[in-house]
Amino acid sequence: MGILNGKGVINMVKHSVTYAASGVDINRQDDALARIKPLVKTTRTSGVRSDIGLFGGLFNARFPESKPLLVASMDGVGTKMKVARMAGIWNTVGADLVNHCINDILVQGARPLFFLDYIAAQRLEPPVIEKIVQGMADACKTAECALIGGELAEMPGVYAEGEVDVAGSIIGIVDEDDLLPRSRYMSSGDVVAALPSSGLHTNGYSLARKVCFEIAGLGLYDELPGTGQSVAEALLAVHKSYLPRLLPLVKNKKLLAMAHITGGGLTDNVPRVLPSNLDFVVDTSSWEIPPLFQFIIEKANMPAEDARRSFNLGAGMVVVVKKEDCDFVMNHLKMAGETPWIIGELAEGSGGVVYK
Repeated sequence: MGILNGKGVINMVKHSVTYAASGVDINRQDDALARIKPLVKTTRTSGVRSDIGLFGGLFNARFPESKPLLVASMDGVGTKMKVARMAGIWNTVGADLVNHCINDILVQGARPLFFLDYIAAQRLEPPVIEKIVQGMADACKTAECALIGGELAEMPGVYAEGEVDVAGSIIGIVDEDDLLPRSRYMSSGDVVAALPSSGLHTNGYSLARKVCFEIAGLGLYDELPGTGQSVAEALLAVHKSYLPRLLPLVKNKKLLAMAHITGGGLTDNVPRVLPSNLDFVVDTSSWEIPPLFQFIIEKANMPAEDARRSFNLGAGMVVVVKKEDCDFVMNHLKMAGETPWIIGELAEGSGGVVYK
């Protein structure tokens, strides 16, 4: 193909290649944004000073805390996204992401202020994006946390066909007087209580998928033995938020420390909040490992130590309290609808975890 230039000379013009032809269609992004804008607006709190669409989200920096400290964290949901794709169920992973991040800052005593998300895919599918953000928005509203912005990225060649990934950042606030852990007050004999998880939460999915779909040969809608649920229901159970149960205990100074039990299990997460002279002694007889975890462990023939570092094993959060405060804390949690149990205690040691 050729065209005449100003001198009457024919220039050859190569075939035109658009951005869409290269695999990135901005119209899909615009469609997705139009779908999620109403969802984002439902999470608006009194601190929000902008709508999505600006280059940055705005939030009022005047806080009621007398000595405010900002607490920031970010995370993703890992290969749980693969199960969501298999099942065509997307809203749960959006809630997973928000709740995981909320729990991560809660353990320092913080309440959430606002959240930002990142959604990347080989090809943006607006209905899928809408469902993911719906899950985020629902979790944010429950926590009184504003969803003030994010990013949608279409990246062919980086992600495999059909793949979607999500990540999120959260900003929270805590008064310096409420900051956890309160290490200088911790001592031998302090009690450690556990709150149950709602399942795998967002960790261990590469192994869980291998066991369920390859080793055991189960389908998504087969019953996962011992659980009374389908594989899809068990694996896509929403990561539980502990904010409403535990934040009141932060405010009344009844907690010495909290640990969110994510990747690494009790073994790696509890030492993050312990002083170097104390061990967490776990009473392994204090709870029965839920059937979901038992099934995976047995089918994979996992050593105990590997299982303890791969999964939460039914304990999604642990709290450290003084013995004299234990009854108060346990009663509070039970009245809030929790089923906590005493999982162990602190003892003289070197900042590790001992299983007995």
